[in-house]
Amino acid sequence: MSPSPIPSPREPGTPIVALYAGSFDPITVGHEDLIHRALSFADRLVVAVATNLNKQPLFTVEERIGFVREVVGDEPRIEVCAFDGLLVDFARSIGARINIRGLRAVSDFEYEFQIALMNRHLRPELETVFMTPSLDTTFISSSMVREASRFGGDVSELVHPTVARALAARSSGTAG
Repeated sequence: MSPSPIPSPREPGTPIVALYAGSFDPITVGHEDLIHRALSFADRLVVAVATNLNKQPLFTVEERIGFVREVVGDEPRIEVCAFDGLLVDFARSIGARINIRGLRAVSDFEYEFQIALMNRHLRPELETVFMTPSLDTTFISSSMVREASRFGGDVSELVHPTVARALAARSSGTAG
């Protein structure tokens, strides 16, 4: 196999577009941390809520998009949308050259590394950037938040207040 071609430099004045895709079921303060920190090196960030057929989400795509929009507020450099299909195709359609992935622990690395290599094979000009969370959010995952909430645990410090209320409503069996 030949080495990857060197990506062409971006045109001067062209904004750096980054993509942060995930299921965000639900979005946590860990996700929020990475979103805001990514803006330090990206001019525009697209937060893409994935429709993953391998998972059965707690919240609908529309609810998850709403939660992300609530979390990011009116930050003009952030766009929130849904996507399905190949990440590399979606990245191309929005002009993203950076794919942001969070790594909480060494156990995340092997899986994320394989995906990054496949994405590089499919679209060499899309760079994957691995970001580590801040120390106080390292232990947080959406699945752990869902589980703790399901059994009545207090997750209010782990998610935005809107998300905490929706989780409490789901756990109590009322509409969110």
